[in-house]
Amino acid sequence: MPGNAGTEQTTTVIIGTGLSGLAVAAELCRRGVDSIVVDGLDILGAAQPANTASLQRCDAADSATLRERNEILRHLRNYAASHDVDVRSTTRAVQLTMVDGKSAGDAVPQWEVHTPNGILVADHIVLTRCAHSQLRRMINDFGISVGRNLVAAMRAIGIYLVGVGELITPSPKEVLRQAKTVGQAISAKVNPEAGAPPFTRSLAILPC
Repeated sequence: MPGNAGTEQTTTVIIGTGLSGLAVAAELCRRGVDSIVVDGLDILGAAQPANTASLQRCDAADSATLRERNEILRHLRNYAASHDVDVRSTTRAVQLTMVDGKSAGDAVPQWEVHTPNGILVADHIVLTRCAHSQLRRMINDFGISVGRNLVAAMRAIGIYLVGVGELITPSPKEVLRQAKTVGQAISAKVNPEAGAPPFTRSLAILPC
């Protein structure tokens, strides 16, 4: 229900309409996992109410690989359009809230992504271009013990990161690798008995 205030349910909300976000959306699409992609924002370090994090735009660009990234983006946008991937470039995420799971006693939370157009409720959140230090602070603010393994702590609560990792400015090839890894992880949780789709070098040309 784009453009109307209210609550909408999906499996995954991807916060970031650039290369990283579209790459994850394409990977999830070909695995049969629904997602909604909204305008990309990053976590703001200011103190927030319990279970809530505000998000702030990140406009960092990688000029050294801009041409390559633009070409991949063109393919991904064409893929998204031809397969009806739900990309909402004009919808901006402004707040992320952790809520109780689907059933009583469910240890895995759900997430609410607040936007000016309403609230998107999802089991999985994919963030793009967000520093590990910000993520660690956000998870601590949610009252969750991170420990030494940040990625494991994030995945345990359904949060994934694509676009950075150990690299400050990842190459397009590295972004696609991260997107494939995250797509596999989410798909395995959504469809644990389903087999993995055949490997391909391109996310942009596979049918959904």
